[in-house]
Amino acid sequence: MCTGDGCGHGRGEHFRKLMRALHCPTRWTIIECIGEGERGTKEIQKYLADMKEKITPSCLYYHLSELKKAGIIEIAGYREEGGGAPEKIWRLKSRQIVIDLLEGE
Repeated sequence: MCTGDGCGHGRGEHFRKLMRALHCPTRWTIIECIGEGERGTKEIQKYLADMKEKITPSCLYYHLSELKKAGIIEIAGYREEGGGAPEKIWRLKSRQIVIDLLEGE
């Protein structure tokens, strides 16, 4: 039984963050859209619409935020378009996720 005393219990937190972020099919579609390159928020919104995923901009930002918090995607830059806030450009932080089940051994 794990008591949390030096058993590596905290190591599972990263795994839990990943699982929370990746449980949603919409987020997998976002990852697919970004792929090997970089995509603006508007490009991702259009891609989702083309894939028959109708979500609001605020819902899209929620999904992007969750993927970012889990360390799956990051902001690559910003695109200035006329007035208003610049558009965020997104990219994958890594193509793969590796889980070391015996960390520290």
